[in-house]
Amino acid sequence: MTIFEELGKFGVVPVIAIDDADDALPLADALISGGLPVAEITFRTDAARDAILAMTTHRPEMIVGAGTVITRDQVDASVAANAKFALAPGFEKDIVDYAGSRGLPFAPGIMTPSELQAALSSGCKMVKFFPAMPAGGPSMLKNIAAPFVHTGVGFNPTGGVKLDNLADWFAVEQVRAVGGTWIATRDDIASGAWSAISDKAAQAVARVKEIRSGA
Repeated sequence: MTIFEELGKFGVVPVIAIDDADDALPLADALISGGLPVAEITFRTDAARDAILAMTTHRPEMIVGAGTVITRDQVDASVAANAKFALAPGFEKDIVDYAGSRGLPFAPGIMTPSELQAALSSGCKMVKFFPAMPAGGPSMLKNIAAPFVHTGVGFNPTGGVKLDNLADWFAVEQVRAVGGTWIATRDDIASGAWSAISDKAAQAVARVKEIRSGA
């Protein structure tokens, strides 16, 4: 099973911008407590590398990846911090190839069929659909994905995905997991709202289970 297939089992990947690496372990514990031991720590902040390293070192049961990886240095930092996967908001062949050379499973961002075709040509089997709702939502993704179903490519929609529209996203067969930016917001983390984060993680897990069971 690939790492992206493993993420697909959970259905939701919390997408997190963390400002203080000291918050990494309480955050990890909150996610684990909520039954969602997964995190995409974005390189939108300077604390990303240290936060990833803290989680991978001290909470090995977590599946921790890096987000907003747009430079070779960030690929290197992700690998050094033992990130299990990485994603980007857009597609750049050099970064995809470099991540591959470092053994880092990588999902670039796409918003058009041309970008998707370029990603497939570079060997990508998982891509991020970003920004998901502003780009047209589930209906747009369904139409973009349609000509490429035979390739087996999977999608990780991120941006505007919420608990109340999860079912619409999972109605698109090629969606493996969504990016959950609502689960652990910067304000939640800064205020130490660990119980709230745990509750939102548990709600997401329950909703995915409900959708997949056809309830």
